[in-house]
Order: sequence, then C-alpha cells, then structure tokens
Amino acid sequence: MTELKNDLFLRACLREDVERTPCWMMRQAGRYLPEYRATRQKAGGFLNLCRSPELCSEVAIQPIDILDADAAILFSDILVVPEAMGMDLSFGAGEGPKFSDPVRSLADVKKLPVLDDPTKELGYVMNAVSTIRHDLNGRVPLIGFTGSPWTLATYMVEGGGSKTFSKVKSMMFNEPETMHLLLEKLADSVAAYLNGQIAHGAQALQIFDTWGGILSTGTYKEFSLAYMQRIVDQLTRESEGRKVPVILYSKGGMGWLEAMADTGCDVIGLDWSIDIDEAKARIGDRVALQGNMDPTMLYANPDRIRAEVKDILARFGRGNGHVFNLGHGITPDVPKEHAIEFFKAVREESVCYHQ
Repeated sequence: MTELKNDLFLRACLREDVERTPCWMMRQAGRYLPEYRATRQKAGGFLNLCRSPELCSEVAIQPIDILDADAAILFSDILVVPEAMGMDLSFGAGEGPKFSDPVRSLADVKKLPVLDDPTKELGYVMNAVSTIRHDLNGRVPLIGFTGSPWTLATYMVEGGGSKTFSKVKSMMFNEPETMHLLLEKLADSVAAYLNGQIAHGAQALQIFDTWGGILSTGTYKEFSLAYMQRIVDQLTRESEGRKVPVILYSKGGMGWLEAMADTGCDVIGLDWSIDIDEAKARIGDRVALQGNMDPTMLYANPDRIRAEVKDILARFGRGNGHVFNLGHGITPDVPKEHAIEFFKAVREESVCYHQ
C-alpha cells in the first residue's frame, strides 16, 4: 500500500499529537458540488452511481481536490445492506428511498439472510473501496461506513422515510422478539460488511445512527446501542500495521455520550445540540470527539463561518482528540464557496491549539 502522506485524521481519532485539527465533512461528496451533480447525471441516477466503482471514486475524491479535506469517505448508501439481504430498493426522482416490500412480521424477518460474504453480496462496494483507495494514492485516509442496525431497521419496517416512525416503534413495543431478531441479523451483516471494507482498504469506520435520537433512554440502549456494541465487538481493529478507528454517531443522542463511550469505540461524533466543551468534560479523556458545527451555519457569510469555527476550537481548547466536522451532513443548497471557506478556516485557526 502507498504510504499515507496526510494522517492527521487517523492520529486525531486516536488522540495522538497533531499539527492542526483535521477536518472532513459528512456528505462532503454531495449535491452542493456542481462536480458531483455532473458525475451523478453521467451515471444516470443515484443507485447507478453507487454501483460504479470508478464513479464512486471520482465523487469521493472531488472534496479532496476542492476542499482539501483531511479524509475521504466511501461513496455509497446505508441501504445497500438491506438491499443485499433481498429487499427491493428504489430512489424516485426528488424522493427519498423506498422499499416496495417492507418488513412487517416475524415471518418477514425470518426470510432475511445474514450477509457473511460482502465480496459476494456487496462486491461492487468492495470494488469501490479498493478503487478509491488506489486513486487516492496515499493523499488522505479513507473512511468506510454503514448505517446502524436500528437506523437500517427504521427504513426496512417503515418502507422508507417517516415522520412518526409508527410502524417500527409498534413492532419494537408490541413484538420485541421480532425486532431483536431483525437487529441481530443486521448487526452481524453490518459487522461482516465493515470488515470487508477494512480488508479492501478502509482505514477508519463510521457507524451512522441517524435515528437513534427518536428513542427514549431505555429503548435506545436496548434497541440501538446494544447492536452497535455487537458490531464493535466483531470488528477488525488493526490493519496495515495501524489501528482502525471506529466512530459512533447517534444524531440526537447527546444525552447518552457516556454509554456510547463504553462500547469501546475510538471517536464519538457530536451533533450540534451540545457544546463541545461540555462533551469534552464528560467523555473527552476516554475517546476523541468529532464535530460539531451546525450544518446550517454554512449558509452564513464567510466571516460568520470563521467566527463559529474559532468558537468551537476555543471551546475544545488545547490538546488532541478533536476531528472538526459538522454536526450532521452538509445540505444540498449550501454555496460551494462557503464550504471551501469553512475548511480554510479550520486549517488556519486550529494551528495555535497544537503548538
């Protein structure tokens, strides 16, 4: 493998010394970039793009060229896992994901296989990981990712996005055995999927628990966190002579930071609902922190963006273990120039905290 030229992100994840705070951005390969939109149009649709390793590499590397990001992230979608388990996934024009055959019963869950060979069931993703890693040529590390079992289950049971999550919560409350079986199958499938990503060149992993925050404390720990723990326990934690950092991100889950840190993950991703100094006081001696600027701050003018960056850096203060990021993904209508200024501000303003 090519020697890594910029390993700031990996060092920060492991709370090692860095010269400045590294920065990447959730959804950094996305619709706010005209270059991404052109590639997606060339692909003829989102799923076609996900299934083309060459085009996945193209869009994953665009933010490295344009923003000078300190890490690339695999371009894919969290729902390729349930699709590989046999579900019918589609993305309508201007619509979110849809499953035509939602999981609604114990019989439906029993029919779902556990994925144990990602090179067979999700070979196009493994090829994308290998291709991106090759094309990066050691410029920055490559992050692999997945959705959490709970988040995947919400789409599988609801049949798509939801505002009330009535169907998945009804199953959770009324048929907990059915829900646990679904989550067990998903956790074991995801663990195999992530280990496949590592084997093909991913150098860090992030688990996106987008809908963990819709749960109460008790149900979060039972139905979401327990299954992320099950994944972490199965992961390959070292590859190519380095530790593979694992990032847990539960949107809306800032009340449970201590429990998240107990999983043995290396980094916790913060949303924007907590001040980073509070999070650092609670768990910063145990894990690194990633975050946590409000994504809508990128609508502000560059001076206001820089002021926000300076405030977050000051709140974290001196020391290691901070990966700068947004508290959630960048939104599609943010001006590209604002994203460029955001990265520039982090690069310039963070140096003084590492001298």
